[in-house]
Amino acid sequence: MKASKIAYKPVGLALGAVSGMIAGAAFKQAWKVIEGEGDAPDATDEDRSWKEILIAAAVQGVIFAVVKAAVERSGAVATRRVTGTWPG
Repeated sequence: MKASKIAYKPVGLALGAVSGMIAGAAFKQAWKVIEGEGDAPDATDEDRSWKEILIAAAVQGVIFAVVKAAVERSGAVATRRVTGTWPG
């Protein structure tokens, strides 16, 4: 394993935690726009329809994937600028 890959591991873990927090906040805001109410449904919410639960899960998945990719890519680019090598 390359040294740059090993050195990037803790950075990647930290970026993963940050991206989760950013994505969670983005999803809450997006759900307010989509549904007009505060909380997104959980899979076990008895009063919510299948359609509403599955739409919320799909929106959440898309937001998390996009934020995660953007944050990880930014971290890799920053690592290349600092070290001169790509961490992957």
